[in-house]
Parts: sequence; structure tokens; C-alpha cells
Amino acid sequence: MINFFPLCLMSLFSGLLFLSSPGVGYGFTAWIAVVPLLILCKIEKSGRAAFWGFAAGFLYYLALLYWIVIVLGRYGGLSLWLTVPVLALLAAYMAVYTAFFAWIMSRTMTCFSPVWSAPVVWVGLDFIRGLLFSGFPWQDIGYSQYHYPWVIQVADIAGHHGVSFLIVLVNAFLFTVIFYEQDRKIDLFQSRQKTHKHYHLLPAVGVVAAVMIYNTVLYRRYTEPSQVPGANLAVIQGNIEQDQKWLPEKKQLALETYLALSEKVLADDNVDLLIWPETALPFSPPQDSLFPQMIKELFAKQSTTLLSGAPFYQVDEKRITIYNSALLINRQGIKQRYDKQHLVPFGEYVPLPKLLPFPKPLVETMGNFSGGISSEPLNVGRIKAGVLICYESIFPDLAGREVRAGANLLVNITNDAWFGRSSAPVQHFSMAVLRAVENRRSLARCANTGISGFIDPAGRIIATTPLFETCFRTAEMPLLNNITFFNRYGHNFSLFCAFFVVPLALVICRRKRLNIL
Repeated sequence: MINFFPLCLMSLFSGLLFLSSPGVGYGFTAWIAVVPLLILCKIEKSGRAAFWGFAAGFLYYLALLYWIVIVLGRYGGLSLWLTVPVLALLAAYMAVYTAFFAWIMSRTMTCFSPVWSAPVVWVGLDFIRGLLFSGFPWQDIGYSQYHYPWVIQVADIAGHHGVSFLIVLVNAFLFTVIFYEQDRKIDLFQSRQKTHKHYHLLPAVGVVAAVMIYNTVLYRRYTEPSQVPGANLAVIQGNIEQDQKWLPEKKQLALETYLALSEKVLADDNVDLLIWPETALPFSPPQDSLFPQMIKELFAKQSTTLLSGAPFYQVDEKRITIYNSALLINRQGIKQRYDKQHLVPFGEYVPLPKLLPFPKPLVETMGNFSGGISSEPLNVGRIKAGVLICYESIFPDLAGREVRAGANLLVNITNDAWFGRSSAPVQHFSMAVLRAVENRRSLARCANTGISGFIDPAGRIIATTPLFETCFRTAEMPLLNNITFFNRYGHNFSLFCAFFVVPLALVICRRKRLNIL
């Protein structure tokens, strides 16, 4: 007879976690989503727990990352029989971490309190996933709280991983109180049982209470009116169709769209920095003849500075190097340049080209991009802009590096047209919110088709644009210069959690030798 209870628990975990994800928007369900998985880890042996953990993760990531089919199919030109297997492979890879979490928890639940081991292992595995194979830290559980700024203030200490830790800690606490055997516990080093009181729950209550008090105090501090100098910013959402923007005959039309919107903004407001999205210029300045025309029209009546994305060619005697760049432009021309450092595999370059001889990246470009190396901010008067191009915004270390280099404003320029009308633009936007809080910096986000907008240092979303509309937004945003604990030391928190997985593995081996399991 089939036991449907594990299947129900697996489905409940996947469903609750999916409901909490940005784009669906019920972030509160994250606080109970992991409980069903922990129950599975308790009632099943380690091998079966890992199987159910994998199945639960696979189901969740299939639902979360369905937009991969849109990216590869509609814009990558691949057929459905290729895009669906790619989605399945990516979901399977992501599910390996859920399976490993379930395996470890099943093996260690009787010798370590899950209240502490579960959040440590969860965050440690998230950290590892953000590093392996160039890293894909997409939608860690902490991002589910992006719409609740009073919950995420602790990110300026431990980053978004700290928010993830808190969520899993609460889940493990609920599991322990409701489901865990409270009167017996196996002593790891003596094969005997002893009475055990759950006094270890009290520190967990203290940690949660302390974090919530900290969140309240810091939220009030960063939302109170202050005399901090600000900057007038404008983001321009051109809404250029992805399959049109690179056509030679459409370059002029795309440029005119941005110029018309910018002229309207500059006529009504005194703008310190005008921001266009990633590859808004579908040509490489200064070689293209459209570039001097753009400068003449844009700066004819107003004195401002433009930050725009564009492909940038650098020619030497041996080869042409292409960068995905952000250019700081005034009436004299290009003032500074930032080159994207963390490129998208198979999107902006083909990794291991000799082993994987794809004819070109799936994303339509003019060739393989090269990665930049500098995190120096772009200077516009009192503005020192740290630029994050496209999915660089999902990597906390990149934003932190730019802030430590002197950035007092974060600017994320991106082209999310690839995602189509899916939940991916919301998922992508949610991760930028945590970058603002971690670094206590205002963040301006400019996307070709949305979501564009502004986020303040408290993580409040000040303004956003609708998807697939030609529009703009303006705001005066504060320019802070303080360095947070996260900037200095907070990256070590998730690193510590990752290292903690190693002694847990050693404990598992020791228990196996003692025949306790």
C-alpha cells in the first residue's frame, strides 16, 4: 500500500515555499514552509529523506524557474524539446541542495537540536550554491521577505543569509515545539538514552526577539527624516522589444525613444543623474556615428550626466575585446566606464569553448563578452555610483565591494525583456532590495521593460514602473556613506555556516561507526 503521507509533506513544502516567492507574493508562508520537510527528515531514514528532499526541491524549482523556457525558447531560438530538459536539469541541480539538507538533518536530528543545525546547514548550502559553477544564488528563502522592510533590517549585519537563517530558525523552532520528541534524546557518545529538557529553545526565542527589536530600531532610524544630502535621479524605461533592438534598421528608433523620454524628464526636473538600462545603446560608442548625434541632442538644452548601458569595443593589435559596460557620459563624451564583472554563462560567454563548442551565446550579442575587473564607483559630483549590471545584483559580494570602494549610491541597470511576462522580473527586483539594506545605500534600478524604480537604505520601495510600458520615474534619494557591519565582516557569517557542514558530516560518519542509526 502506498504511503501518501510523505508525498503530502513533500507537496506541502514545495507549495508553501512557492507561495512565498516574489511574483506570487505570500511571503509570510516562508515562516512555516520548512516544517513539512523537517517532519519528513524525522519520520524517514536518511536515504528516503534525501529522496523526498530532492523531489520537493525539484518540484519547487520547476515552478520557480519556469521562465527559463521563455528565455531559451522565445529569445534563444531553441525548440521546446530542448528548453524543457534544460529547465529540468537546472531544477534537478538546485534540488540537490535540498536533498543534501534533508539527508544531513535526518542523520543528525537526534544528536543536534534542529533549532540550530537546520538554519546553519540551510544557509551553508545556500552559500555553496552561490559559489559553485560561477554561482546561481537565485531566490534564497530570505528574499521572500523583500516586501516587509521591518523584517529585513538585520541584513546590514549578516546579509540576506541572515534573514534566511532567521526564517529557518523559526521553522525549526515550530517543528521542535510541535513535533519533536521532548522527553528522550540519544546521547551521541554513550549508547544510552536520557531525559532531556528543551532549555535550548530559550536561546532561540532570545535570538528571534533580539533580531525583531533590532529590526524595529533600525527601521525607524533609516526612515526618519534626516538632513542627509540627496541626489535627483531619473530612470528611463524605453520598453524596446528584445527581438527588435539589435536590428541595424531599428537602432535609430530605439535611440529616439530614450531621447524623447529624457527630454521630457529634463524639461520638468533638475536631474543630477539620468539613467538608461543595460545595453540601451544598441551600438558601441564612440565608434558609431549615432553617438555624437545622441550627445548633441541630449545635452543641447540641459546640463546633466547620463549613465547608460552599452556594448563597448576595445581594440588592440591582436584582437577586439567586447565588454558589457555602463558608460558615464556628459556633453564632452565618455567620462568613465564600468565593465560587467560577473557574466552570464551561455548568455554572455560560452564557458570551456573547446569542450562546449556552441556557435554563439544564446543571448543575442555581438560576440562573447569579456569580464571587467574594477569595482571603482563612477563619480558625478557628490554622487559615487556603484554599478551592478543585470544579474550582478544577486551577488552580495559585488555590491559590498563597490561600497567598500567608496560608492554612496547603487545603480542596477538591466534588460529583463528576456523573461517575458513572467514572475522572473519580480524575482530579480526583490534581490536588489536586499542589496540596499545590506549596504545602507539608496538603489536606483533601471530595466528596459521593467521593473524600474528606487529603493531607499531601509529597503522601502519608493517607486516602481509597470512591466512592458514606456515610461520613467524620478526621485530624490539620500546618499549615505556609512560602512555597515555586513560590509566589513558580515560575509563571514554564511562562510561560517558553510564550514559547519564539514563537522556535521564527520559526526554522521562517527554515528555510523557506533551503529547508532
